[in-house]
Formats: sequence, structure tokens, C-alpha cells
Amino acid sequence: MSTNNPLRHYTPMSHFATDHPVLLIDADAPLRELHNCLSERLSAVLKYLNLMACTSLPDYAEHDINTVTNIARIMVQDVSDVFRVIEQRGFEAPKGQ
Repeated sequence: MSTNNPLRHYTPMSHFATDHPVLLIDADAPLRELHNCLSERLSAVLKYLNLMACTSLPDYAEHDINTVTNIARIMVQDVSDVFRVIEQRGFEAPKGQ
């Protein structure tokens, strides 16, 4: 294996279920692609939460509420992780300066 780190431009996503990050964000991806990723996930989680807010669950189980909450948390964490990459790129000094 080369001493160069070919994964240096990948940023690990937050992970709570593993000791080693398995999902990575390409920090060099075009900003439009990163934005599209964010937009898709944020739109999905907002629609999901809106659906859940409008649903009546008179016989809900604690497990169901935990599942709904965990799905939303994972989706919002993905959005936060990609925003972090965009922010890091946005605040870096332009190359050549």
C-alpha cells in the first residue's frame, strides 16, 4: 500500500453503531452534488416527520416511537455531516492565496 493516503479527501460521517467509520463523504465533490445530497435527505426527513405528526397512534408502542425518532435522527445527522463538509470548504482560503 502506498504511503499516500488516497482517502484523505473523504470525511467520515458520524457513526454511533460502529467503532470504525464505514460511511464517508467525498469532501472534494462538487458543491452542487453535496447540496443535492443535503436537499434530498432534508426533504425526506421533513416529509417523514410531517407524516408522523399528522398520524394518530392511539395504540402506539414505545418501540414504535423510538424507531421513528431514530430514523429522523439518522437522517438529520447525515444532513449535519454534509453541511459540516460544505462549511469547511466555504471557510477555507481560496487555493493560490
